Amino acid sequence: MDILEQIIAHKHEEVAALYAKKPSLREALLASDTGIIAEFKRRSPSKGWIKEDGRADIIPLSYQLNGAAALSILTDEHFFGGNDVFIHQARQSGVTLPILYKNFVIDEAQLYAAALCGASAVLLIAACLSKQDCKRLMDKAHQLGMEVLLEMHSEQELEYAELCPDLCGINNRNLGSFVTDVDNSFRLAELLPKDTVKVSESGISNPETVRALRQAGFRGFLIGETFMKTSNPDDALADFISKL
Repeated sequence: MDILEQIIAHKHEEVAALYAKKPSLREALLASDTGIIAEFKRRSPSKGWIKEDGRADIIPLSYQLNGAAALSILTDEHFFGGNDVFIHQARQSGVTLPILYKNFVIDEAQLYAAALCGASAVLLIAACLSKQDCKRLMDKAHQLGMEVLLEMHSEQELEYAELCPDLCGINNRNLGSFVTDVDNSFRLAELLPKDTVKVSESGISNPETVRALRQAGFRGFLIGETFMKTSNPDDALADFISKL
């Protein structure tokens, strides 16, 4: 082959990798004894910087080495101090666990960005999308080999579970006021389909809560601030798991 033919052949390989199935978040949680999705989160709109100097080439891998079942990486830049490149950096550092692309996804372009940087799954938020748009984005994510964690917050939003996402998340934080109430997960869990993989998100700060949520049927527990606000997030995760 001449040089152009070599380049095009390699581009076909790159495109095939873009559409290939990624590591499964759903399967990782079902196989895990802890179900902890450790989150790399540098900033919060309500609390400001949590760990401004947090490095995506260090902390996510340390989470993996200390027992996380999966990872979540905030990629919103303006409000959360994130960036798509953080997922790429985590992969380059050696992370092989499923990574959730945590952002406010409203357009297909963001799904391509998620797949390109190495995400395994994307977050879709019912409060941000019509049911029709949510279905369209879910289908596109699946075409790109990624799973969907569909986040709901209220009883009214539970109708989105009819779309049969790979995982159903209950956010304990009201996205309007940012007030957190873990009871939200307990309240809504029994209203979700019995066979869905349930993930409780936000406000989880102690192992006792995880044990209670697991008894209520949850298999995933997204925890970020509890770890990231400490001087050593990996040690905080390891200590948390030891108490489980």
